[in-house]
Amino acid sequence: MANSNAPVRKSFVQRMLDGIEKVGNKLPDPAVLFLIGLVITWLLSSWLSGMTFGEIDPRTRTTENPDGLPIKVNNMLSLPALAAFLAGMVKTFTDFHPLGVVLVALLGVGVADHTGFISAGLKGILSITPKMLLTPVLILVGLLSHTAADAGYVLVIPIGGVLFYAAGRHPLAGIVAAFAGVSGGFSANPLVCGLDPMLAGITTAGASVLDAKMIANPLCNYYFTASSSVVIVLVGWFLTDRVIEPRLRGTAVDGDPADMPKLEPMTAKEKRGLIAGLVAMGLVGAIIAVWALDPKSALRAADGTLTKVGAGGAALMGAIVPLIFILFIVPGVVYGYVAGTVKNHRDIIKGMSKSMGTMGYYLVLVFFAAIFIDVFTKSNIGALLALKGAAFLKAQQAGIGVSIVGLIAVTTFVNLLIGSSSAKWALLSPIFVPMFMQLGISPPFTQAAYRVGDSCTNIITPMMPYFPLVVVFCQRYVKKTGIGTLASLMIPYSLTFLVVWTVYLLVYWKIGFPLGVESGYTYTPK
Repeated sequence: MANSNAPVRKSFVQRMLDGIEKVGNKLPDPAVLFLIGLVITWLLSSWLSGMTFGEIDPRTRTTENPDGLPIKVNNMLSLPALAAFLAGMVKTFTDFHPLGVVLVALLGVGVADHTGFISAGLKGILSITPKMLLTPVLILVGLLSHTAADAGYVLVIPIGGVLFYAAGRHPLAGIVAAFAGVSGGFSANPLVCGLDPMLAGITTAGASVLDAKMIANPLCNYYFTASSSVVIVLVGWFLTDRVIEPRLRGTAVDGDPADMPKLEPMTAKEKRGLIAGLVAMGLVGAIIAVWALDPKSALRAADGTLTKVGAGGAALMGAIVPLIFILFIVPGVVYGYVAGTVKNHRDIIKGMSKSMGTMGYYLVLVFFAAIFIDVFTKSNIGALLALKGAAFLKAQQAGIGVSIVGLIAVTTFVNLLIGSSSAKWALLSPIFVPMFMQLGISPPFTQAAYRVGDSCTNIITPMMPYFPLVVVFCQRYVKKTGIGTLASLMIPYSLTFLVVWTVYLLVYWKIGFPLGVESGYTYTPK
């Protein structure tokens, strides 16, 4: 008889995931990482401020002095620098671009989620999907759910299991397909969402290390991320139907039927509310379009364009986040009143308050990120690293393609240990954005590479906050499902997404397709 107490031999994948989990658990909280970075910046700036460097600071080149001056590290531990740091701390925090972007957008999304408009919309799409198109539509809905914060994790993923089970397919295949769309394709979205202006704001902060006038358009990656949706859907469709489902044929569904979630049909009120909400959203969109298309529209820039950013830029570009707010709060309110989920204006305010109540940790994170980036930029350490890093890459004759792939690889690894997309980019942007600018690579191109690396490994790391929740969803159908089980199902998606998406970005660049609004691939170093 086999010894039931004998240790279970773990597979290589399980041991690897256990190792990642241990390392990730030992890392400080991302907020503390920023604090540690702040202290290190202070100490390094004090040490390096007395040294002389041969690299020329491009910001010092003028008509009178075209050669420029050697870069100099500023001592941020000096008494004047510390006094300025304390005096400007509040303004540094409140002026941090991603702060307002996230909070304003989430006010509208919070109402739409609270009233049930988002849930009804997702269920409506999936309930009318033909069986043969179930997989691609499920993955597409996962991508669309990025617009509504974390709705995809708590709604689309479990619904994926329900729909596949109801269609006579293995429910775990539906769960992992939805998970791949929601998390593995995190930066692919045919719609504009709050992530776009948030990352662009961090990119702008990173670019300011070398060029204070460089502003990343909120939609600088939109064409690439929107077209990437097609790539992710097609690849995910193939993997689900041809790789994952055949593998699951021998896995019995042994969950308790009472615990298995069921897709409740939409009520008459929900249907009426959804129709009314969509009509309201369409009307708002039409009004904005008519306003913007007027040649004399106040939404246009001084030169008549709609996409210019920065000084004299188009009001439309500055209004992206408020427009997201409006396009969600209006249909959310209309749906609530028609469907009966809202009784009065207090319910609307309650939805806003509820969404803000989830942002406590984000505010703490942003506070430390803002002051770290501010001190890091003013110290000139970031500029020094960028210049030296660029010189090293040039000496190694690393081309643009190699540099882009390198950034994707670094991001992919960091993503295994730190979950927050904004936290990772706030750490990496002040180094890689100016470094790549010195290589002639534009900040939007750098940001696009980051977004590819930031997405693909979300679905295989236990550090992703929702990973355990997805395991629970799977256990409702297959009781023995564990972290290793889910990871083994997600690895084909993760690795294939990473390779195909990276190749797609490189081909996209080589062909010269536009990345987004007012963005290119090259930057001319000053």
